[in-house]
Amino acid sequence: MKKAGGFTVLELMIALCVAGIMSAIAVPLYAAIVEHARVAQAVADIGTLDMRLERYFANNFRYPDSLEELPGAPLVDPWGQPYQYLRIRDNEEPGLHGRLRKDRNLVPINSDFDLYSNGDDGDTRPPLTARSSLDDIVRAADGSFVGIGGEF
Repeated sequence: MKKAGGFTVLELMIALCVAGIMSAIAVPLYAAIVEHARVAQAVADIGTLDMRLERYFANNFRYPDSLEELPGAPLVDPWGQPYQYLRIRDNEEPGLHGRLRKDRNLVPINSDFDLYSNGDDGDTRPPLTARSSLDDIVRAADGSFVGIGGEF
């Protein structure tokens, strides 16, 4: 009598379990890699915008009121949200101090302009220590630091 060449139910179950375990490991690793790439892209974009803003200042002796004044279309961050910009220098707008990004000591992190991405959650608060600000990608120390708000 000849044996059939198919798989047994036990072999199929083992193969499905192995595939499930492999995907349970691979999916979070892939998500972490994608998030790291988005953060790196936001850091690069903020660096580019910083240079464009400094070039604007060199040509006009003032920073623009909004990113729309820069040549070219304003960039959106890797999460699909527009980059946030607030001119600080020579800005007499009421309530400005309450909107400035601040460090753990509640000291403003920039003196010329704030430029940042709201990050993955799309939410932010002025102090970088706020839970919703920890994932923000910020420009701080007048451009000396560009990175994740929780790391500043």
